[in-house]
Amino acid sequence: MILITDSGSTKSDWIALDNDGKQLFKTRTRGMNPAILTTEQLQERILESEELVENKANVEQVFFYGAGCGTEGPRKNLEILLASYFHNSKVVVKEDTAAAVYAAVGDEPGVVCILGTGSNCCFSDGKNIEQRVVSLGYTLMDEASGNWYGKNLLRDYGFKNMPKDLMKKFADSYNMDPDYIKFHLYKQPNPNAFLANHAEFIFQNLEERYIKKLLRKGLRKFSRNMILQFSEEIKSHEVHFVGSIAHFAQARIKQVAAEFGYEVGNIVRRPIDGLVQYHIEKIKKQTA
Repeated sequence: MILITDSGSTKSDWIALDNDGKQLFKTRTRGMNPAILTTEQLQERILESEELVENKANVEQVFFYGAGCGTEGPRKNLEILLASYFHNSKVVVKEDTAAAVYAAVGDEPGVVCILGTGSNCCFSDGKNIEQRVVSLGYTLMDEASGNWYGKNLLRDYGFKNMPKDLMKKFADSYNMDPDYIKFHLYKQPNPNAFLANHAEFIFQNLEERYIKKLLRKGLRKFSRNMILQFSEEIKSHEVHFVGSIAHFAQARIKQVAAEFGYEVGNIVRRPIDGLVQYHIEKIKKQTA
């Protein structure tokens, strides 16, 4: 059995394939970001899935792609945990940018961006994946991500920089008690996912002038700080986007792309499907 995982900070999608590439089961747990969760918390999340528990001895290979796996320490800790839990398996852990590349362009060249709970950008030449900015975490970076938009919605609400009608809708949709918010930001795991949950408000109000302006603000920052790191590459390659924020913000992405002079390619909402297809093609080549 081959287990393929696409994990963000909010959720993790797991798909099991047999050695012929046929899907055996699909399951979901909470996000498994090793940069912000302890080993105990990570293992608790694996145990959330009955399918993973029941089939752990049958897993022969694990391909785990996740947020927080870009630095050696967290990546290695997660690799050790997975190898210990799925004790009959060979484990490969890679950053979520690799999953985004495989889902968006496969083995073709292109600039690939992640706009989900967090954000990132890389260039793949078809073989090697290059990042030119090392993430310093959601408090300092992650422009145009779910947590960035969630944080800005909360700030604008707090400073009363949001239109009154939207302030009422926002307060009706979320618990805006200051103690509740600070408790989740400072005393609970995954504060970035907590912030990102508020970004759903954007999807429900896409035609509001304030929302359009906020989307453009984040996308301009992301384009300037991340995409333009690949200023030469975008002259000859399309820029592809992966993640739920990208899916819902397509109109604004194309608008900002025209401002910054890059062409938008594929926009993939859920990378797990393209990721699985990528591995199925690899299996077919190995057995041909």
